[in-house]
Amino acid sequence: MSKDTIVAHTISVLVANEPGILARVVGLFSGRGYNIESLTVAETNAKESQSRITIVTKGTPMIIEQIKAQLDRLVPVYRVRDLTVEGPHIERELALVKVKGVGEKRVEALRLADVFRAKVIDAKSDSFVFEVTGNTDKVQTFIGLMEALGLVDVVRTGIVAMSRGGEAL
Repeated sequence: MSKDTIVAHTISVLVANEPGILARVVGLFSGRGYNIESLTVAETNAKESQSRITIVTKGTPMIIEQIKAQLDRLVPVYRVRDLTVEGPHIERELALVKVKGVGEKRVEALRLADVFRAKVIDAKSDSFVFEVTGNTDKVQTFIGLMEALGLVDVVRTGIVAMSRGGEAL
């Protein structure tokens, strides 16, 4: 890979669960002109009052190293890991997909939902809301197929990720 190649990276950041930390992390990105492709955050350890922030961003290797170094200097950041370069990891995303249709389009939407293992979480006589989970490509493919069948609305969680194996962040 060339030093100028722009690649997406999934970065996992363990932080203190306190007011303002997310604003500082986002401010670091916006203040330097870096884009965030996906952002998720939630408390993962209530006892220790810690949250995990998962960020997907794109950049050259030099930019990614700068981002990681700047994140690591923020207080109260405990740990920064670039899952993309550290080895095998698991990524998942959830989307709620609303599709409106009747007749054959309705039947086809249900058939495709079954193929993608999407769950029907709301059904009306002329619409469905599906829950689909998986990697980003799977979620995006499902949404793309629903466009032709009456896609009305989409809500996505963003990517959550963790390394494989027995070690914690």
